[in-house]
Amino acid sequence: MNKRIIIDCDPGIDDAMAIIMAASHVSDLRIEAITTVSGNVGVDKNTKNALRICDLIGLHDVPVAMGANRPLVRQQLVASDVHGKSGLDGTALPEEPVKKLADEHAVDVLVEKLMASEGDITLVAIGPLTNIALAIRKEPRIILKIREIALMGGGTYGNRTPAAEFNIYADAEAARMVFESGVAIAMFGLDVTHQALATLDKPDELKGIGNPVATAVSDMIAFYSGAYQGKFAGAALHDPCPVAYLIDPSMFELEHIRVDVETKGEFTYGMTVVDFKGVTDRNPNVQFARKLDQDKFWKLFMETIKSY
Repeated sequence: MNKRIIIDCDPGIDDAMAIIMAASHVSDLRIEAITTVSGNVGVDKNTKNALRICDLIGLHDVPVAMGANRPLVRQQLVASDVHGKSGLDGTALPEEPVKKLADEHAVDVLVEKLMASEGDITLVAIGPLTNIALAIRKEPRIILKIREIALMGGGTYGNRTPAAEFNIYADAEAARMVFESGVAIAMFGLDVTHQALATLDKPDELKGIGNPVATAVSDMIAFYSGAYQGKFAGAALHDPCPVAYLIDPSMFELEHIRVDVETKGEFTYGMTVVDFKGVTDRNPNVQFARKLDQDKFWKLFMETIKSY
């Protein structure tokens, strides 16, 4: 039986790879919609990139809806230093998508899809959490309709500041609302996504597959690796991790713990405060991914690309 998902994203190179994995012939996930948010680049560019990826993989029947163009209360933050000015720099994808944008706003799509469901839709949240926070604020009844939120964000250290990871830092107020909503959350932060490293041999290995999707992913990883030079022995594939978890949970070790989001600290804004020792006595609210079986991950990743 296919697992129903909505992907809320800000494509973004690793978001693109997450969509490609989820839609592959190896995956048992059924994408109900793709919603976009301001993040890696502006929401207009992120939306265009989502449409371009759908064109690449033939994802014709899935609506793509554009969402929030800025965080709830703060100024917009982007990561064009990592993903390039377009958000998908380094690829040879056609500049203009063929696929058309849905008429509805992303928040309305989230609310409508969830309220019409039987509580069997998982949200794959791989960008800032603005859309999801706005949807909860608009229609609080969706909280009981979300099966789970599998999100990429946070960790015990940061990549935007020493304390904060980009997706959470970009809209910490939205993240705090989501983390305190009572929805079941599986969290894939930097602690585990930095274990999903695409080493420097991966672009050539992907190119050897020979299909257009593999070529595009090879180009993405080659460009993306430039942002990691001198820091890691490869490029971290952050956003594919929640998708990999939904396809094969056995590759991750998770721990049920308390995670809170800092919104007021001068140096710690956007920090996910992870209570491993239970010192706060606050109820656990997150399944926190701590370890990845890298062999399983790469076997699945390569199989999904080959399936095109």
